[in-house]
Amino acid sequence: MNRLNPHVDAALQRVRLAAEQAAERGAEGLGLAALSSGQAKRRDALLSAQFLFRKHQALFSQRFDQSMRQQAAEAPSAGGATAPSARSAPKATQWDELSLMDDDQVNTMVATDRIGLALGHQSEWELREVNSYMGDIPGIAEDRHPLRPQAIAQALIESVNAVTDDADTRQLLTDELTRALALEMRACYADIAGLFRSRGLRPQDLRVRATGGAGGARGGASHGGTTSGVPLHDSRYATMPGALHSVHGSRSGALHSVAGGFHGSGHGGYASTGGGMVGGHGGGHGGALGGFGGGTVDPQLMDLMRRLAQSPAGGGGGGGAGGGFPVNSQWQGWETDGSYVEGGAIALPPNLIHLHRDELRQAATGSLDHMVIDVVAGLFDQILADAKLPPLMAQQIARLQLPVLRAALGDRSFFSSRRHPVRRLVNRIATLAAAYDDFTEDPGKSYLALVRELVQDVVSGDFDRMDLYESKLDQLEQFISEQTAQTLKSQGDAAALLERKETELRLQRRYMQQLQQAMANVDMRDFLRDFLTQTWSEVLVHASRHPDLDAGLVERLRQMGRDLVLSVQPKTTPQQRQGFLASLPVLMRTLNEGLDLIRWPEPDRKKFFAELLPAHAESLKGQALSPLEYNLLAKQLESVFGMAPPREQDLPAPNAPGAAPLDLDLTEKLSDEEAKRLGLVEEEHVDWDGQVDIDLSAEEQQPLQAVDISIDGLPAAEEAPSPTAGELLIDHLQIGTAYRMHRDGDWIKVRLAHISATRSFFIFTHGTKHQETLTMTARMLHKLCEAGRLRAYEHAHLLERATARARQQLAALGAKA
Repeated sequence: MNRLNPHVDAALQRVRLAAEQAAERGAEGLGLAALSSGQAKRRDALLSAQFLFRKHQALFSQRFDQSMRQQAAEAPSAGGATAPSARSAPKATQWDELSLMDDDQVNTMVATDRIGLALGHQSEWELREVNSYMGDIPGIAEDRHPLRPQAIAQALIESVNAVTDDADTRQLLTDELTRALALEMRACYADIAGLFRSRGLRPQDLRVRATGGAGGARGGASHGGTTSGVPLHDSRYATMPGALHSVHGSRSGALHSVAGGFHGSGHGGYASTGGGMVGGHGGGHGGALGGFGGGTVDPQLMDLMRRLAQSPAGGGGGGGAGGGFPVNSQWQGWETDGSYVEGGAIALPPNLIHLHRDELRQAATGSLDHMVIDVVAGLFDQILADAKLPPLMAQQIARLQLPVLRAALGDRSFFSSRRHPVRRLVNRIATLAAAYDDFTEDPGKSYLALVRELVQDVVSGDFDRMDLYESKLDQLEQFISEQTAQTLKSQGDAAALLERKETELRLQRRYMQQLQQAMANVDMRDFLRDFLTQTWSEVLVHASRHPDLDAGLVERLRQMGRDLVLSVQPKTTPQQRQGFLASLPVLMRTLNEGLDLIRWPEPDRKKFFAELLPAHAESLKGQALSPLEYNLLAKQLESVFGMAPPREQDLPAPNAPGAAPLDLDLTEKLSDEEAKRLGLVEEEHVDWDGQVDIDLSAEEQQPLQAVDISIDGLPAAEEAPSPTAGELLIDHLQIGTAYRMHRDGDWIKVRLAHISATRSFFIFTHGTKHQETLTMTARMLHKLCEAGRLRAYEHAHLLERATARARQQLAALGAKA
């Protein structure tokens, strides 16, 4: 036996583990079936099969592994039997070389195919991903690799045959083990795909295989204006938001699209039901992929989508000749900048997936692909008719139809996870666009130009790679961060002022903690301890960050903590009293100068002095400290206030893992001019008892749930959409996104422009020509969200609300039917 490829060997070990787990589950299943059987004869047969299988279970596992490895060693290589030269020059067969197959061989072949279909049915998505990696393993043919379900089915049959010779027992074992192994193969294929990924293999899903025969429906050559052997017919598409529209192809059995819903009569299409969408045969199954990969797509279908994407209608802007098919009236209207013009005015672009639905379905191999094609076509019906999506941005997103279709065909997590890179890019483009009121001048004009460039890079590039979408998303976020920062800077750089104040507060908080620890064992009055740690620590931090202050004043401020504690100690001798009275004016002057630096509120000063003055009066009485005690106390205080306040580099990173937002309050640390400059929103400025008139549509009052964005027949949504209102909204705020804020009795549209490093302060902008800033603390913003006075401008992301509307229209269609 030839030495196996190490990648294949590791995968076969995982298959053997799955077979052993299935054997254990199958043995238990035989016992349970025997207990539930109502016929004594069948019960005895099941128990006998269970006993025999338990006895030879080790032999079953050993024979299964041997069969799998033998098939792997004998599998045709990628450069052997499947080589083009071998296909083009087949060996002539003589009549005397032909022979008939006996009944056992025919029965074995039929049983192998039947079991293979059962094993692959529930793991179609995972098997696709495994198939895409097999092309990157040297010496392995993609269509005849040893991990395919038929090979596993053959190994299962041979293993059962090795256990017993009785036909009835073989049938019982085969049926039970097939059911058990089918449940194991989903996770098995997913683990194998992850194993290949971790070993550095890359999916080979874009290689187009040349096929022989010029007259086939999927021939590799183009015939008279065809793409990949598939003719492109000249169809028409009319965009009528909210109305009934359909696409009639030149072939019979075409799928009609009704108001963006999917009412299919073809195989694998949709049937309209009151319950939503019901997928055709081959619906999505399986667990998570453990990451977002491009997955595998039929090469000819991928070739067709690439050619369509390079057409003017697909957004390539390169002309029809470059796409390999003629330019006809369906491409008219697309401008070189990616916009779609009809009758001299900006218009909604056509739905390309509807236009070429027949061609796409013919190029696809499975009913699952057919279902996904119809789903994505219907989603873009809803996207192009979305009222919240500006027309100019709808044109750019429409150019992503084919990349989105490719992602949905290759990766089933596209429908189940809102963290999918393609979904995030489309949703983020639409969400950011909602914050602009005008795209004919900056800043909207610059954003539109960026989106046009990003979309062009996607449709004309290698749009099957997920890292392409991640990089474009990063580029988009970088642009928005720079644009919002520039906007704030042009208005007085409120973010820089806020960052300085926030840094001082963080330094003061850290210094306060240091002083509390250092003074834990120092005997002093409680009101002095609180004052020195909470207030005077802020004075010392402020003085350390302003080198322009007089050096003498800074030194007096540092000594102030020590002198203040010693000033309230008992004094019994005339010399001590005389020295105290002489130093008291300087002490009070330094104290007030320090409090003036931080603008300590007058009410707090009065409260503090109301406690300090009686303490000074009491210090003139009582028993004084001994010289040793006095010197020890002075030494302690000198070491405490001799510590230098922390610097910025001493602070921990605000975005460190596990770091919680800091509850900082700037309201008392800002001057009136600074508060006005920042547009500081304080609680007393909000009429909390006032009526909040929510003039939002009924659709937006009901937040979407996971069930609203789950499509029957495809993987269910993993989580509910992001909250758009309520106290959880504060954890999902994003820079550049538009929100509705209830202010002065009206709803205004605001845009989040800055989030501080510690998520303690938030800056919003509002207005078009003359923008203003609104700044609030996390505590204030949380209260606004909790009271329903801050809401997302979009009640859900673009793809999610498009899916929800499609489901609603299908339910209405089913009710009418």
